Amino acid sequence: MNVDTMRNIDHYAGVPLTFLGTIIKKTVDFFVPPKKIKPKNVLLIELSEMGSAIIVDPAMRKLKANIEGELFFVIFSKNKVSLQLLETVKEENIYTIDESSILNLATSALGFLSWCRKNKIDSVIDLELFSRFTALLTATCGAVNRVGFHAFHNEGLYRGDFLTKKVSYNAHQHIAKNFISLVDALLSEKQELPFTKRIIPDDEIIIAKATISDEEKDDVISIISHISEGFDKDKNPVILVNSNASDLLPQRRWDKENYGDVIKLILDYNSDTVILLTGAPAEKDGAQLLADYVKSDRCINFAGAVKFLQLPALYSVSKFMLTNDSGPAHFASITDMHTFVLFGPETPALYSSLGPTTPIYAGMACSPCVSASNHRKTPCTDNQCIQIITPEWVFNTLKPKLDELSK
Repeated sequence: MNVDTMRNIDHYAGVPLTFLGTIIKKTVDFFVPPKKIKPKNVLLIELSEMGSAIIVDPAMRKLKANIEGELFFVIFSKNKVSLQLLETVKEENIYTIDESSILNLATSALGFLSWCRKNKIDSVIDLELFSRFTALLTATCGAVNRVGFHAFHNEGLYRGDFLTKKVSYNAHQHIAKNFISLVDALLSEKQELPFTKRIIPDDEIIIAKATISDEEKDDVISIISHISEGFDKDKNPVILVNSNASDLLPQRRWDKENYGDVIKLILDYNSDTVILLTGAPAEKDGAQLLADYVKSDRCINFAGAVKFLQLPALYSVSKFMLTNDSGPAHFASITDMHTFVLFGPETPALYSSLGPTTPIYAGMACSPCVSASNHRKTPCTDNQCIQIITPEWVFNTLKPKLDELSK
């Protein structure tokens, strides 16, 4: 299913279902009040964003350190691999929902209900921003403790009233701190309205780093050498360029020609640099168009050349990456590689990578135009917020990193 279809289902079916579900839930709880229990087997729900599966890791690690049971996770099938980068959640504790069709979505959602009871889930944290579908999963998974973002007096964000601990989503703090707030609410022994009434310091959202062996690095270098004739790892610094952005928010995309012009400036500035155009196998054709535009044997179509779980090794042997605001910026945060990230309809204040990074952001009057309150859907068809960023602006921003290569 495409993104708009899923949004429509979530709205037109989700609103009445959550309303009806709330009536049923309140009625049952009135006659059979739920018992208060300490969180033990905790489920986290984050379906649609691969990057969020990385950003939530500090919160997951805090949660894991403060419960005696197991950590569980439910995510869309296509995004599961993102959880395997840091392996904070055991493989057998991950449930995937197949979003490829309405039938598969419904079937896997029903299977989820029995899976939760099999694993004795007693607590759930809904990480999604006002999704009715995940609200229904939260309500029906059998958990006694149910934590998530609540709309309170915000109009248009209705998704029922299933939560036992309601957290106020803070649109002025990084999403990683919002996730910490959810964990704090679950672990709190007192009731607050709203949660969470404390300052969350920056050191609580420090991202864990992946452990990468020399053998894994050598494997990636071997792949680069095979594709790039004459490549010398000691002579040729590797720079990555990810020009892709998901269909969830196409307004994030910067023109291929802009990427191409930046690449040309980099190659002219440093005669030893090798540029690898990264992406999934399905993005290989798009990367080839960019390579054809640059017309240099030092600009290589590398899309699909390594497996997803080899990305940390690729990042660890590269000097830096230029990328759209998308998953790779967050995947790279688990390594020490620096990223330069182009922001347009979203803001780095909320979604910047937790690793070493430099956001490139114009901050126009209309930007950011997507948020939790509009379910990240914008009417904009003229993304001046990203078009206004010029190749020269980007090159001058990353030039200090290029200068380090010559030292």
